[in-house]
Amino acid sequence: MARPNNLSQPIIESLYTEALVLADEVRAVFALGLDSSLQGASDALRLALSSEGLKATTRMMHVLAWLLNQRAYFSGDLTENQLRKHSELPKDRESSEEDMALLEDATRELIEDTMRLHRRIARLDSAWRDGFEAQPYVRALHERIGRAMIEREMQRPSSHQGRRLG
Repeated sequence: MARPNNLSQPIIESLYTEALVLADEVRAVFALGLDSSLQGASDALRLALSSEGLKATTRMMHVLAWLLNQRAYFSGDLTENQLRKHSELPKDRESSEEDMALLEDATRELIEDTMRLHRRIARLDSAWRDGFEAQPYVRALHERIGRAMIEREMQRPSSHQGRRLG
């Protein structure tokens, strides 16, 4: 399988659709359902939901903004130079283990889904900015193998050595 050398529009569109669905789930959980579900909840739980909800929402907005910039590039609204200059994905703020422990499994799973998507996009962003170059250790291994093959070939007796001419 060939190593990709750039992002493609179908990849971006697929990720955009995935991100929209996940963002809608985040909105539904943290914006619509909190008021009624928090009656009688502890202050620690309210704070955990508020904090983790803000992080998940921000994470999704960063992912969507990055994907929208990519879509703008593919539609011709941004140049590659503009895209490189203005569309770096911001670093993620990790969730607090203490806060996550207070949340229901489904809520915690949703937050983890947003973190996984952000990590995937961050890897794509990094690879794209690096021109999809092979990792340095992979490149070094390829170079060592190449040198070893050249040395081996140089040490091998030539097929015409030992033959008499004439």
